[in-house]
Amino acid sequence: MAYPFPGMNPWLETSRLWRDVHTSLITAIRDILAPQLEPRYFVGVETHTYISVAPHQPLQTRYPDVSILHRGGPAVATLPMLPAAMPEVIEIPLPEPYEEPYLEVRLLPDGEVVTVIELLSHTNKRGGMERASYLEKRDAFIKSELNFVEIDLLRAGQAMPYTDHVTADYRIFVRRSEKLARGYLYSFSVRQPIPRFPLPLLPDDQEPLVDLGALLQSVYDRARYKLVIDYQKPPEPPLKEADAAWAAECLNTT
Repeated sequence: MAYPFPGMNPWLETSRLWRDVHTSLITAIRDILAPQLEPRYFVGVETHTYISVAPHQPLQTRYPDVSILHRGGPAVATLPMLPAAMPEVIEIPLPEPYEEPYLEVRLLPDGEVVTVIELLSHTNKRGGMERASYLEKRDAFIKSELNFVEIDLLRAGQAMPYTDHVTADYRIFVRRSEKLARGYLYSFSVRQPIPRFPLPLLPDDQEPLVDLGALLQSVYDRARYKLVIDYQKPPEPPLKEADAAWAAECLNTT
């Protein structure tokens, strides 16, 4: 099946698949930008590291009720062997570190970071420690003298600050270093093509257009996502009734 939609494919948004899509699309953006920006810029893949914990476990310091401290001295005397009770085995959820890639456009030869490109994931958009961690990094980027690009291709979760005043399925947010108090928002629906936008660089440099729609279609074809998507089931999250009817029509004509 060829790519069936003019813009974002809502079936790619499921959390079971998005991490793969996220990594593939970040790499595709790098690969298309790198030859356009050489030899003045280098496009590097960087990562944020998050620690995922169970949501019911609050983050706070806990002290044990009983502590056993080793201070040396003779060994404990051998005690009489008594039969021990059989315990129930309980699985303890341990913190799981994971990384999410993003892009940095660096000026050569000194490596100064000029532009940061973020592609949002589900962890960024749902409440909790991961979102708080991302918002802290995001705020630092926005307050710095960097160009900042944030791509949101997920309908689920909370929209980001400065973009949440618009009702839309998807958003691309751009903050230019030469206009620190102004942001540029490209919002669009599931039925619309993904808008192309110029990648902000240093003043007077020619800025390449980023065509996310074409890149997403290329990733879809090369990764063979059609093999793991069941279009007979609704996407996650489900589409609105009118959009679901429109999507069914697109699938029937592909």
